Amino acid sequence: MTFFAETLERRVVRLEDAGAARALQDNRIGLEKEGLRVSCGGRIAESPHPAALGSALTHPYITTDFSEALLELITPALTEPEAVLGFLHDVHTYVYRHLGDELLWATSMPCVLEGGARIPLAYYGTSNAATMKTVYRRGLGNRYGRTMQVIAGVHFNFSFADTFWSLYQDVRSSGDDRGGFRSESQMGMIRNLQRLGWLIPYLFGASPAVCASFVQGQETDLERFDETTLYYPHATSLRMGDIGYQNKQEEGTGMKACYDSLDAYVRSLTWAIETPCPQYETIGVKIGDRYEQLSANVLQIENEYYSTVRPKQITEWMEKPSLALRRRGVGYVELRSLDVNLFEPVGVGREQLDFLETLMLYCLLQESPRIGSRERRDIDENEVLTAHRGREPGLKLARNRSAVTLKQWAEEVIEDMQAVAALLDGASDGSHRQSLRRQSAKVADSELTPSAMMLSEMRERREGFFAMARRRSCEHQEYFKQQGLDEGGAQALDQWARVSIDRQREIEAADDQTFDDFLRAYAAQSERPVSPQA
Repeated sequence: MTFFAETLERRVVRLEDAGAARALQDNRIGLEKEGLRVSCGGRIAESPHPAALGSALTHPYITTDFSEALLELITPALTEPEAVLGFLHDVHTYVYRHLGDELLWATSMPCVLEGGARIPLAYYGTSNAATMKTVYRRGLGNRYGRTMQVIAGVHFNFSFADTFWSLYQDVRSSGDDRGGFRSESQMGMIRNLQRLGWLIPYLFGASPAVCASFVQGQETDLERFDETTLYYPHATSLRMGDIGYQNKQEEGTGMKACYDSLDAYVRSLTWAIETPCPQYETIGVKIGDRYEQLSANVLQIENEYYSTVRPKQITEWMEKPSLALRRRGVGYVELRSLDVNLFEPVGVGREQLDFLETLMLYCLLQESPRIGSRERRDIDENEVLTAHRGREPGLKLARNRSAVTLKQWAEEVIEDMQAVAALLDGASDGSHRQSLRRQSAKVADSELTPSAMMLSEMRERREGFFAMARRRSCEHQEYFKQQGLDEGGAQALDQWARVSIDRQREIEAADDQTFDDFLRAYAAQSERPVSPQA
């Protein structure tokens, strides 16, 4: 009998007998948390990235995303969830020491927007690499509008332990080479994560409302909460809905990557970064001496492709992400659908990490057929339905060409996940099973979800979205300003800041070609091994 022909419980038992419980303790988790710098009045900061935080180009833990005001705080990949959260906590504490009166906005959705032109693009210095990053962001703004690009989120990066992969391949009796087995197993896991992607906004969505300023000039059917706030009564994550950032294939300006295999995925991205898009050609690429975008193709670079979950590989200096995947396979999986949780000072909590680790293993251990065009449409529709109406009683989603209520499907999945959580916890009633119980309670009572709790708090306090988000941001600011940071941790971050600035200067000094030539060389990368980092 093949592995997937057995019941899930039997698969788990086989893994347990092979020693998987111990091997899984070495799984690695990393986080990337975005946070918008705002003035004490709640407007997007127009000040530069604080120099005391180091170089956003080269700092491994403190950088910026689209805007100079959109901080991105990154943790290393660690085996202990509490260590990951502790690192993120310390980085927040350190950042707040250098923000003055500015706040980190406590939610995903920005407020008090005064037009996209006022949103400053991230600046990384004068090197070719820095210029490329800024031009890429200018292109995003030209293509999608700058407002969409300052929506913040949390990315959950996950990799199974090497020892687990070895025993899992043995249990599966796979004769594939180790790297190929690992990559294709993770592509299957990603397909299943997409199938169940609607669970994330339901359980953890924290953007059920937006400032009216966010949708200025757009026609929507959002309802009015008060004069400053728009919402859907049963929304979970408007960030993940159709007002958020998407590649709009149906409008001829986007694409859907193929997840049939790693090779198919890379080929679909390669097609997109090499194929002209007529609509983007109207923007122009280089107007006078200024680049408006890196190219007029469907994607400027691979990072532009929006997806809730992506296969990733750590890249060498200026290496194309698609080539890193071809050369070294899938190194880890990046889940991108988490909202910033305003009920947690760092934007994410232990309960979420434990559930997501359980979900990753569950999706790996399930059979994962290829996704056809009909199922792709169902996956996308389920995501938007849950984002807009996830807490609506009786809401139905599409599963296997039939309708099933979100509640029934969620109950079934969480019940199935119990055996997987037990494997992760070992003999004790550990944190993974405890997290499942909390998620089960949210399925039974949608008022326990973060999105419902936010709307309830807004009603009880008679606050609009902006007022609540600003109040919570101020509370987080006060919290972090009262936190201590051990001397060693502070000195390490000071050292990283100095090293990053020195590294930026080295990169700038090493430039020996024009930006035009630099872009051509970047685009011309082939399968040959990359040169060492400059």
